Amino acid sequence: MENLGTNSSKGDRNGQNSRERKTWTTALESRFAQVEEVLGSRRRDLVRQILDHPEDTYFLTSRALAKFYSVDTATIVRTIQALGYERYADFAADLRAHFLSRITPYTLMKSAARDKRSIADHVEHSLELDAHSLQALRASMSPDEIIKMARIVDRARRVLVVGVDFAAALAHMLAYALVSIGMDAETPVGSTGNLHQKVLVLGPKDLLIALSFGRCLQDTVDSVICASDNGVPTFGITDSEQSPIARFCDHSWNTSVASPAFHESYVAPVAAINALLVACAQLRPERSLANLQRKEQKFRNRWYSPNRGDERKSKNSKVE
Repeated sequence: MENLGTNSSKGDRNGQNSRERKTWTTALESRFAQVEEVLGSRRRDLVRQILDHPEDTYFLTSRALAKFYSVDTATIVRTIQALGYERYADFAADLRAHFLSRITPYTLMKSAARDKRSIADHVEHSLELDAHSLQALRASMSPDEIIKMARIVDRARRVLVVGVDFAAALAHMLAYALVSIGMDAETPVGSTGNLHQKVLVLGPKDLLIALSFGRCLQDTVDSVICASDNGVPTFGITDSEQSPIARFCDHSWNTSVASPAFHESYVAPVAAINALLVACAQLRPERSLANLQRKEQKFRNRWYSPNRGDERKSKNSKVE
């Protein structure tokens, strides 16, 4: 997980236009661009095929990759050396990062379907990945980092939490919980226009929190860039230091969303959000308790009660 200090490559305010700032490449693409002109045509075509179809090869060993493209292992080794890699493991790590940056529900499901497991094995694999993601989060996230980010959230006059598609559930959970402990937080719903309008009214004393993973969704990235251009502090929860969210936010946390399913697993992001909420609540426990008490008094009738006169009989109750 990335440390929370402001990174000089993020959230710059140097007048760079939005179109230029949205243009980015993976580490593997950058290496290829630097040597493309001097590579032989055979190696150049090989690298292009790998870049265009990373879902077919990111998990392969050098020997298996050579077999996949019907070349000898020495050709693979010399090609990755020409790209500047000393070890195949380093190339494989960048290839996986490249795959994650291009991932879609279709490519994820295609990758999983290629793995000839039983349904039970797929389920077990999913649970194993979730457990691993939580272990990795715990190993990489320090309480001090969480508290530092909680203080930034706490100082904000207003917090706008942006999450689109599957991540909308994460955004709603975070904003709803922040409001419950007395903070002014909101997650925009509805159209892209409504989202952008909400971002445009933010100021330097506010905070935009963005949640997006893998390739990252355009609306979420545009929100970060727009907020940053207007001097609004930004914080992102994503899954890679190379993602647009990590690149453009002032601060970011990286949480694994690895999953064998067609969608990302949000086990680790939810755990990170929970840790942030705990820190936010404990920074001002009196405020948190006062707001939770008011909410409990106001909505005390929201909970199910079997003593209400209009309750229907349960299915397992005896019919007279």
